[in-house]
Amino acid sequence: MISRSLLQFCLVLLFSSEISCLDCNRLHVLQIRMNSESFEHLEKMGGNFPFQCLNEGIAFKPRDILKLQLSHQENAKVAIQQILQELFHIFNNNLTQAAWNGTSIIRFQNGLYQQIQQLEACLRAKTEKGLTNPESQDLRITSRKVKKYFQGIDAFLKEKQYSLCAWEIIRVEIPRCFVLVDKLTRRLSN
Repeated sequence: MISRSLLQFCLVLLFSSEISCLDCNRLHVLQIRMNSESFEHLEKMGGNFPFQCLNEGIAFKPRDILKLQLSHQENAKVAIQQILQELFHIFNNNLTQAAWNGTSIIRFQNGLYQQIQQLEACLRAKTEKGLTNPESQDLRITSRKVKKYFQGIDAFLKEKQYSLCAWEIIRVEIPRCFVLVDKLTRRLSN
């Protein structure tokens, strides 16, 4: 536990200079690159989908997170941040039965953490300037949908006692989140 906290603290120090220099108007370029890197780390974590897990995949009924519609750029940033925070939470709990590459897991977690920090810095700056409304109806609806989606993932993992197969099924599901994050990020460039 101490080493993980120390690692996160070191990462904060390492990336704080990059975050403080971040041009929030070009956030979409950095987000697209980091989203792609996170997706690659997710793929590298494990190998091929285990044959013994095929039957368990039927038990997981994901909600369609790809149907989120956001009309405002700031809402897209907040939705991206929430998705990344939920992913970070999911992939920092009970990974003991997941037979994945430890280095890829750490790189995946660190990439998510860095993205979250960058988005928070930009959103905080916009909120302080009064340029965003974190209480909009559109954003509240989106936030509830995202939370419900990840509650379903969390419930599935708990129900399956964080088994190897449960984690593999989730590892196959999570790319849908990156598709949505990529879609929302590309909207930021408009």
